[in-house]
Amino acid sequence: MWREEDNKLHRSFIFKDFTAAFAFMTKVAAIAEKQNHHPTWTNTYNKVDIWLNTHDAGDIVTAKDRELAAAIDKVATS
Repeated sequence: MWREEDNKLHRSFIFKDFTAAFAFMTKVAAIAEKQNHHPTWTNTYNKVDIWLNTHDAGDIVTAKDRELAAAIDKVATS
């Protein structure tokens, strides 16, 4: 579940291993590039944390962030 805090949307994803986490990140990277909206994220072994906000709008959460979050959720459940 995405949580809005400190003017960012945040969500953690847990995968079975590093390879699955990295595959998820690769898919998300392609979507982010297509939308020209890039996340801040970290990866440690099987965990990926993602933060979304719109820098051009003053580092706040916008519809662009919610759209990317929804697309990321689809990747996570596929």
